[in-house]
Amino acid sequence: MAEVTQVRALTGPALEAALDDVARLRIEVFRAWPYLYDGDPAYERDYLQSYRDSDRAIVVGAFDGDRLVGASTGMPLADHADDFAAAFEGSGLDLNQIFYCAESVLDPAYRGQGIGHRFFDLREAHARELGFAKSAFCGVQRPADHPMRPADYRPLDAFWRARGYEPLPGVIAQFSWKDLGEASETLKPLQFWIRGL
Repeated sequence: MAEVTQVRALTGPALEAALDDVARLRIEVFRAWPYLYDGDPAYERDYLQSYRDSDRAIVVGAFDGDRLVGASTGMPLADHADDFAAAFEGSGLDLNQIFYCAESVLDPAYRGQGIGHRFFDLREAHARELGFAKSAFCGVQRPADHPMRPADYRPLDAFWRARGYEPLPGVIAQFSWKDLGEASETLKPLQFWIRGL
């Protein structure tokens, strides 16, 4: 197993400098179950623009020397209001009080070293420093009988619950992307999870 030599928070110019590598990791890692993402550099540029635009965004980078081998992103949920307003409608939650922990992507060769916990630790610390009351993320929902589901797949629910997150009943976002082997994008449901900070 390869070793991560450093995990650190990136903001401002350091965040911007890392985004091309974040895009590369998203395309590589999200090809696997359960995302099955047929990555596209143009889509990545558009998607990651919001991190350039938000002065409160963070990328937590995992490095092997100077090479980014893992990344986790976050920003105020209100900065994603256009994407998530419908999902939170009727929840009674104030989007301005929630910090959104977006993706965590890590090269498989570097897993099993506690990096996932560091990703959450540093994003949650950043959210607290900014005065947020809650932290949330969402994860794709796939049918249990999906033909591409690996037999040895272990959902991350236990990991998330151990960190204090619980699913938000009925708060489900809809995102489109192209699955591997598909000709066009299709909508996918993503369940939101939340915890107090």
